[in-house]
Amino acid sequence: MKIKSKGFRVKEGERVCLDKWPTRVASAYKSKHQYHKFLDERVAELSDLQRVHYASNRYSVLLIFQAMDAAGKDGAIRHVMSGINPQGCQVFSFNHPTASELDHDFLWRTTQSLPERGRIGIFNRSYYEEVLIVRVHPEILRGQGLPEELIDKKTIWQQRYRSIVNLEDHLHRNGTRIIKFFLHLSKDEQRKRFLDRIDEPEKNWKFSLADIEERQYWKAYMKAYESCLSATSTKASPWYVVPADSKKNARLIISTIILDTLKGLKMRYPASGPERRGELMKIRERLVKEGADDK
Repeated sequence: MKIKSKGFRVKEGERVCLDKWPTRVASAYKSKHQYHKFLDERVAELSDLQRVHYASNRYSVLLIFQAMDAAGKDGAIRHVMSGINPQGCQVFSFNHPTASELDHDFLWRTTQSLPERGRIGIFNRSYYEEVLIVRVHPEILRGQGLPEELIDKKTIWQQRYRSIVNLEDHLHRNGTRIIKFFLHLSKDEQRKRFLDRIDEPEKNWKFSLADIEERQYWKAYMKAYESCLSATSTKASPWYVVPADSKKNARLIISTIILDTLKGLKMRYPASGPERRGELMKIRERLVKEGADDK
């Protein structure tokens, strides 16, 4: 199966119903060997493009990963980005906000971690938590110190969507390209992965009672994701709904989407003008002469 990025993209203005988006699609590979071959090819190509991206120093790229627990975010980041030079890549995970972060607006803590030009930034969870987990658990909103008149459940989520879209539009106008992935996992597949985390001792650390307790809010989370994806997927900063019941297939899809986006930037290494070439040739002459003198 040839992977087509557009098939996973949420169009701007599209009303998302996650029941109509698959959590599993036909495999893009026929064997384990072929999977590794395809992934290695994509990782190598991504590594080449990242070097050009770093050298050209014109754009920054932000990858956002959101999903339910056990959807495979960590694994996707680890496998897909395995060939990236650490100097040109930054990964941030956002958990519960600190007291200091709660004293600022909800976008403040993530804004500080945005990638610089020439870099790829990865957000493992992001400011979108503020319209997902906070929406499912409105008691969190009460603890954020907002003025009482601003906490209106009828308007606050739309206001936050608007703030997010405005931020992403601003970033796009200043050279940041944002790719947002929602790893779409089925509830039954999550159950199986939770069982694996219990049955396999080396995975016990990944599991907690809180993970199980959150499962009872599954429908509320799906509703929150549907509203979020519908309101914040734009032409400039799109959401991609990635079927995540197969971790390997999800990684190939994610890597393809990233590659397609980077290729669309039409980057190239900085060209050397006549003056720069002249300078380099003089340096070359010195190095050649130095080598001859040492013999």
